[in-house]
Amino acid sequence: MPYDGFNITGKVILITGGTSGIGRAIALGCASAGAIVVAGSSNPEKVAAIRKELGKDNDAIQLDVSDAASAKSAVEYTARKFGRIDGLVNAAGIIKRVPSIDMLAEDFERVVKVNLIGNFIIAQAVARVMKDQTPDSKGFRGAIVNIASLNSFISLTEVLAYAASKSGVMGLTRGLANEWAPLGIRVNGIIANSSKARRAAPGSSNIRRRIASARPTSSSAPRSTCSAQPQAIPTVKRSSWTAVSWPKVRNPK
Repeated sequence: MPYDGFNITGKVILITGGTSGIGRAIALGCASAGAIVVAGSSNPEKVAAIRKELGKDNDAIQLDVSDAASAKSAVEYTARKFGRIDGLVNAAGIIKRVPSIDMLAEDFERVVKVNLIGNFIIAQAVARVMKDQTPDSKGFRGAIVNIASLNSFISLTEVLAYAASKSGVMGLTRGLANEWAPLGIRVNGIIANSSKARRAAPGSSNIRRRIASARPTSSSAPRSTCSAQPQAIPTVKRSSWTAVSWPKVRNPK
């Protein structure tokens, strides 16, 4: 049952990385809350699968966020088919687990290109559509949500490129929020805890122990707000950071 305080009925929301993990959960949640969802992924088989899951009123497309032409095509397709884009959720991301002393520069670059540069590429393409849309009664033309990570604040071992990219997502979110607010575009970030799928992965118990020992204290953690429902993300009223423990919501002090 969607939370009544956040109404996204009929909102057109493009979700990158929308075929697996957190992105898939958000896509299904938004669809169940009445939004019109377009889930994007670079994997054609997963695109076909999520299209069936979402149902006829929604859609799914092949999308590589690290490729500007692919991003532009996906955004144009969504805007043309549904008439506008009300929300973007940047959930596409990859990780490479390897000791930093052994990591190849091209592997580091690939992670950053998808997780950080890809966030910018697709956000820019969507913002170019949003800025020309008719604003709502409050003057908003659209909302963009970036998925950050605990690694935006702490760096777990052997995931240096991922931590660097997710730290960059924080800076990207703040910068775009400042620049695009006058355009009526809200830009927010979510810091999500590990998902059920990740917690079930091999070696996850060691990862959870490292997370627990490395969490920032309340004095060093950023001020945050809390979203009560994942599907409520596109209706956050101002640009800020949102702390979410997935799937359980935690209200930070």
